[in-house]
Amino acid sequence: MAESNNFIHSIIEKDNETGKYGNKVCTRFPPEPNGYLHIGHAKSICLNFSTAKKYGGKCNLRYDDTNPVKEDIEYINSIEADVKWLGWEWDERLWASDYFDKMYEGAIELIKKGKAYVCDLSADEIKEYRGTLKEPGKESPYRNRSVEENLKLFEEMREGKYADGEKVLRAKIDMASSNINMRDPVIYRIAHAAHHNTGDKWCIYPMYDYAHPIEDAIEGITHSICTLEFEDHRPLYDWVLREIGWWENPPQQIEFARLNLTNTVMSKRYLKALVDDGTVEAWDDPRMPTIAGLRRRGYTPEAIRDFCERIGVSKANSLVDVALLEHCVREDLKTRVESRNVIEKPIKVIITNYPEDKTEMMEIENNKEVPEMGNRTVPFSRELWVDGDDFQEVPEKKYFRLFPGNEVRFKGAYFITCNQVVKNEDGSIKELHCTYDPETRSGSGFEGRKVKGTIHWVDAKTAVPVTIRNYGYLMLPDEEGNNQFNPDSVEITQGYAEPALADANAGDRFQFFRHGYYIADEKLFSKDNLVFNRIVDLKSSWKK
Repeated sequence: MAESNNFIHSIIEKDNETGKYGNKVCTRFPPEPNGYLHIGHAKSICLNFSTAKKYGGKCNLRYDDTNPVKEDIEYINSIEADVKWLGWEWDERLWASDYFDKMYEGAIELIKKGKAYVCDLSADEIKEYRGTLKEPGKESPYRNRSVEENLKLFEEMREGKYADGEKVLRAKIDMASSNINMRDPVIYRIAHAAHHNTGDKWCIYPMYDYAHPIEDAIEGITHSICTLEFEDHRPLYDWVLREIGWWENPPQQIEFARLNLTNTVMSKRYLKALVDDGTVEAWDDPRMPTIAGLRRRGYTPEAIRDFCERIGVSKANSLVDVALLEHCVREDLKTRVESRNVIEKPIKVIITNYPEDKTEMMEIENNKEVPEMGNRTVPFSRELWVDGDDFQEVPEKKYFRLFPGNEVRFKGAYFITCNQVVKNEDGSIKELHCTYDPETRSGSGFEGRKVKGTIHWVDAKTAVPVTIRNYGYLMLPDEEGNNQFNPDSVEITQGYAEPALADANAGDRFQFFRHGYYIADEKLFSKDNLVFNRIVDLKSSWKK
């Protein structure tokens, strides 16, 4: 077998060659249900599920629900929706809390072997005793309690005799270890809180570093794939499985670099704060890097999977340009969506030499990249709307769109010349008076004079009003390069669209000609309220 260019797959292939796990591959995606998943989680989802698929194995969805205080059914529902939307299906849906009895038995096993003890130090004292990266820690005065006393105290902890924080169970390893994670870590804490799955059965709950390897081992996970910040925790992962000693062929933990993306924050805590204080609408605000936010923004699962494939997996942390993600979205949409004429910052155009009672139906291609998508007809009459950016009363150099005395092509229609600017009393533009050349209709075989500018338009009589939400980046770097919230991350404008857009449904995507790709907002859109979110603009800044 040729060696894979994915180092995780290379490890798996070597394990399969040696028969380490009997040629079985079992992975898992283990989210904590304490918030919505973001684009960083998408990388882990795609990696775990695609790895299992590649080797004909299994991938479980397992909730790390060991902390009842922070968990919520809303987050569980959102996680499952996100995984399915990305195109994956789990083999089993499991809960860490299903193994609480087994974890408790494991803790008893460690106590009996003299590998765990009940400690009365407070959280602050434990931190103080732990030492630093340069200095060893010092042993707890409770470290040498007898096995019998530890068993009794741990049972009393389970029975609810002690208050939160009054006692913990710690692994007895090495307070002088160069790895701080091995300096007698806490493996159980007291928390008098009801659990969504186990109710009031427990008032002691296992810590993640203790629970996770046991969960993996019980499920027969072969390769426990996690992000690089857990590399220093791997010795503890291996210690727990080795010292409990119940598994002949325990799983192995493999770390990869997490996704870091420019103009993006990946902290669930920070994102939750934005939601809680009303800075953003909700977890699915289209500015948010959550999968729910990206879905509402109009990103496609295919584009996100393509992005995750392109960035690959690595052992080295790096910063990925968000422009690559946007490039993947454009590449996916450019051959899938139809174009529509939509006007922002509208200016009225009156074609003074066009008959007042006449309307023509102009034929315009739906997607110039894909002729098979065919054409649509768009009404054209004497009064039209054009985009505010397509007119300058005093044109700047190399400006080829509408200005007094200039001739342009109205896309799919005629050559139009701007003759007069009519203004309101306050000096603002009321309307432009123009003339058309009836010999220049598109599709008529006209091959006369050339014009440099082509602009789009909509018929004023039949246009439908639309609300357009143009999104920028949620975060922008400050002078030191640190991400800060961008207060100008959304611009909401009113405009007009060709009448066909009134037939759109929530979730439909379009290219707004010369503006970008847009989606009918899945929460706000209705037949009486045509709200569109900009997915991405048309121009890419990403370079290979």
